[in-house]
Amino acid sequence: MKKISLANLPTPIQKLERLSGDLGCNLYLKRDDYTGTEVSGNKIRKLEYAIADAIAQGADTLVTAGAIQSNHCRATAAAAKRCGLGCELVIRGEDPLQIEGNFFLDYMLGAMVHRLRPEESREDKMFEIETRLTSEGKKAYRIPVGASNSVGSLGYAECFREIRQQELELGVEFDAIVLSVGSGGTYAGLWYGNEMEQAGKCIYGISVSDSEAEFKREIIRILRGMEGMTVADAYLNENIRINDQYIGRGYALSTREEIAFLLEVAEREGVIFDPCYTGKAFLGCIEEIRSGALSKFQNILFIHTGGLQGWTHEQRLMVLELMGVGL
Repeated sequence: MKKISLANLPTPIQKLERLSGDLGCNLYLKRDDYTGTEVSGNKIRKLEYAIADAIAQGADTLVTAGAIQSNHCRATAAAAKRCGLGCELVIRGEDPLQIEGNFFLDYMLGAMVHRLRPEESREDKMFEIETRLTSEGKKAYRIPVGASNSVGSLGYAECFREIRQQELELGVEFDAIVLSVGSGGTYAGLWYGNEMEQAGKCIYGISVSDSEAEFKREIIRILRGMEGMTVADAYLNENIRINDQYIGRGYALSTREEIAFLLEVAEREGVIFDPCYTGKAFLGCIEEIRSGALSKFQNILFIHTGGLQGWTHEQRLMVLELMGVGL
């Protein structure tokens, strides 16, 4: 399937020297937070395929949904404008303390933002928007949350091939690839690439929201729509690895311990993770290495899927409080 070029690729791989020394393994970072600025993060790889499909179908307006600080919505808004398309976003969640972060950027990028209360249906609202656009003589293209379907996930099948090429250049072979899982598409694409190439790597996902069982169902649903995926469900269930023990207070909610960990990593390695996705997953990755659950893997690659724009006022205050910085 064809794609359009929107991301800065390939993204580099960096070794985390100090953490590697502490943990007794080789821990690397795939810097998919470097895919761009407005489009920074993993979503743009998926949107390269989704928007190409939208254009091929003659669509003129993208319709998608997410939470208040959705990286996907911000990236979709930016990519839509770059491609000359309209963009309507369905944003669901509690009213934020401030119009900030990704939510602010959605407005700045000219998207039409529809705000819903937590109990309202995103699907119903997107259908309403699509009906209105049709009545206006426009053609909508719906992109699911996170661009996580069989089209969008091709972006991370391509990323897997990119990683394989970088292994040759770096002279290292990764035993495991670890990533945050928030909608399943990034994981599905990497798993698909690994399976199609028979590379034998462990693709290890750490949930930031839903249960292991829920994400397995969603990932299998995505994989079933991808070409050549004919293996039995029992095989998929056995070989899809999702850890749901690091959700903490819940999606996009942080504990002091999580924020303290992100502060420590920033000061030690000069890398900033976001508290919603990569922060929880990287904490989980480190804890699983320390506990021995990932001890059989010597070379581990963690996918930094971006999210710097999503830090909220509340989370920033937690950092400053931990640092003893008064305002």
